[in-house]
Amino acid sequence: MEELDLLKKDWKRRENAFEQVSEPDIYKMIHKSSSSLVRWILIISIVELVFWTAIGMVAGTDEYLDGMDNEAFRIGLSVLTYVNYAVVIGFIYLFYRNYVQISTIADTRTLMKDILRTRRTVQYYVWYNLAMIGLSMAVGFVIAIVCSPQVAGLKDVITHDNWALTKTVALLFVVLCLSVGLVWVIYRLIYGTLMRRLLANYRELKKIDFD
Repeated sequence: MEELDLLKKDWKRRENAFEQVSEPDIYKMIHKSSSSLVRWILIISIVELVFWTAIGMVAGTDEYLDGMDNEAFRIGLSVLTYVNYAVVIGFIYLFYRNYVQISTIADTRTLMKDILRTRRTVQYYVWYNLAMIGLSMAVGFVIAIVCSPQVAGLKDVITHDNWALTKTVALLFVVLCLSVGLVWVIYRLIYGTLMRRLLANYRELKKIDFD
């Protein structure tokens, strides 16, 4: 019995040595972490927009469109480009709004809803970008084959040879899938990491709210 009493005294002494963290303190830490994560999502999306715009300028996309002989293709690509910019800027605005809302001090349930809304917005943004990249590449392949003089020989071959057409389509499909897959992996590493941390914050808030 004497050994048991000594053990209890030692346990109480050790228990008092640990700093007790209250639920409000935990909430503040999670709130600060979530706000920081959403801020990084906003910053990365802006950097991404600037990056793709710079790529388009270096590649001479505007000059390429202006030099196209096919007016329908030129107008279609121009409209697609402007629509894409408008949608991406719309997503950036949503990220900014989510950041402002999530940065405001709120109760636990509101913060949980803000985190879920931010995660959904990021998911829609990633899937939209992947779909747009795939569509743009597919349209680019078609335009290159139809309008570009550099591939006039290839166009003549695939027009008269079904096997050559099949091989060309298969090759372009593989290139498209690899390109979209590479971008998906990059998104997975960047946005996926931020999303997982937001989900972890949500689960911690859920423990506080329902304990």
